[in-house]
Amino acid sequence: MAAGGIALAQRGRDLVDRAARHSPARLAIAVFAAVIGVVTLGLWGPWATVSGESPSFVDALFTATSATTVTGLVVVPTGEYWSGIGLVVILVAIKVGGLGVMTLASLLGAAVSRRIGLTQRLLVSSETKFTRLGEVGSLVRTVIVTSTLLEVSIALVLFPRFVIDGEGVGQAAWHAIFYGVSAFNNAGFVPTAEGLVPYGSDWWVLMPIIIGVFIGSLGFPVILDVMRRLRRPRRWTLHSKLTITTSAVLVVFGAVVVAAFEWTNPDTFAPLDADGTFLASLFAGVMPRSGGFSTVDVGAMHEGTWLLMDALMFVGGGSASTAGGIKVTTLAVMLLAIVAEARGDRDVEAYGRRIPREALQVAIAVSLVSATIVLVASLLLLAMTGFTLDIVLFEVISAFATCGLSTQEPGGWPDPAKYVLAALMFVGRTGTMTLAAALALRSRRRVIRYPEERPIIG
Repeated sequence: MAAGGIALAQRGRDLVDRAARHSPARLAIAVFAAVIGVVTLGLWGPWATVSGESPSFVDALFTATSATTVTGLVVVPTGEYWSGIGLVVILVAIKVGGLGVMTLASLLGAAVSRRIGLTQRLLVSSETKFTRLGEVGSLVRTVIVTSTLLEVSIALVLFPRFVIDGEGVGQAAWHAIFYGVSAFNNAGFVPTAEGLVPYGSDWWVLMPIIIGVFIGSLGFPVILDVMRRLRRPRRWTLHSKLTITTSAVLVVFGAVVVAAFEWTNPDTFAPLDADGTFLASLFAGVMPRSGGFSTVDVGAMHEGTWLLMDALMFVGGGSASTAGGIKVTTLAVMLLAIVAEARGDRDVEAYGRRIPREALQVAIAVSLVSATIVLVASLLLLAMTGFTLDIVLFEVISAFATCGLSTQEPGGWPDPAKYVLAALMFVGRTGTMTLAAALALRSRRRVIRYPEERPIIG
C-alpha cells in the first residue's frame, strides 16, 4: 500500500511538472475548473440549503462559479437560501478564488512536490507579473498572509458594530468575517437577506468595506510594492503608480457622475440626507470596479447610471488582483498612447519611464477580445431572454468583469442563460489574464522584415 501511494504521488508530481512546463495556463485553468467542480458538489446537496432540499444543478454550479471567480452574481438569495454549511462552502470558495488562478495552480504544484520549483515559479510569475523568480516564493506567502491580515482587520472593525446593532457575539463574528473575506476579495456576497441596505448611511460599516474592496482591487504586486516602499512613493514601480492613479481617478469620476444621475431619484439617493448621499455616491463609485456590493436598488437606477457602471465594470481593477475587467493599466496604457499620438511623440511615456510598444499591443488585443466576448454573449442572452439590451448588457459585463452587480432579482434568468453567465464568469476570471500572459510571453525574432507602409487611419 505504501509503495502504491508513493508511486501514485510520483505520478502526480510528474503530471503536474509536465503540464506546468508545457502549458502552465492550461494547468491553471484546469485547476480552477476543478475547484469549481468541488464547490459545486459541496453546494449540490440537502445539507447546503435552509429548506433541506437539494438545489438544482445549474443553481449549484452558478453559485460555485460566482463564488470561486469572486463575482457575486446570484440566482438564489444567498442569506435566505443557503444554510450555514452552504455559506461556509461559499466563503471558502471566495478565499481560494481570491488567491488567483496562477497562484492556486502553483500551490497545487507545491503540495504535490512539497516544494516550489522553477516551473511553479514561472507559473506564479505569469499571474502576478512579478519577474524576479527568486522572489516568487515570498510573494506567494505574502499573498496569503497579507490577504488574511486585511480580511481579519476588516472583520475586527465590523464586529463591534454588529454587536452594538443587537447581534449575538457568535453571529456578529460570523457576519464580520464573511464581510471581511467577501470585501477584500471583491466577491460581493452577503450573508444576510437584507445585505448592506440597512447600513446605507453607516460610515462604520461601509468605510471598511470600501477600503477593503479598493485595496483588493489594486493587486498583490502593487500591495507588495507599496508595503516595501511605503515611505518612498517615488520609488514605486510604474505599474504601481499607474494602477493607483488610474484607480483613484475612476473612483472619483464614478462617484461624481453617479451622484449627478441619482441625486433626485426617489428610489435611490433622493431619500438620503447630504451625508448619506456622499457616502452612497462614494460606495457606488468603488463597487462597479468589481466589488459588487450595493446599498440601494441597482435595478431602480437611471439607465445613464447603468451605462456608466458598464464602463467601470468593463475596466475593472488592477492586474493580478481579486478584481476583474480588462484592468486599469490596460486603460491607462491606451490613454497614454492617445495622448502621445495627439502630441506627436514617438514614445509613450509616464512618470519618467517609456512604455514599450509591446505593452500597447497587448492592451489593444485584450480590450478587443474582451469586447468581442461581451458582444457575443449579449447576442446569445438577447435570443434566450425577453430582456432589453440595457439589462442584458449590464448583466453580461457584470459577469465577464466578475463584478456581481445586477439589475435583476435572483432567479430571473432561464437555465440556458445561467449557463452562459457562468461561462462568462469563468472566462472573465481566467481568459483575459491568460491571453495577456500568452501575448506578453510570445515573441518572434524575424531575420527579414517587410518594407513599412502606413495605411490611412480614421
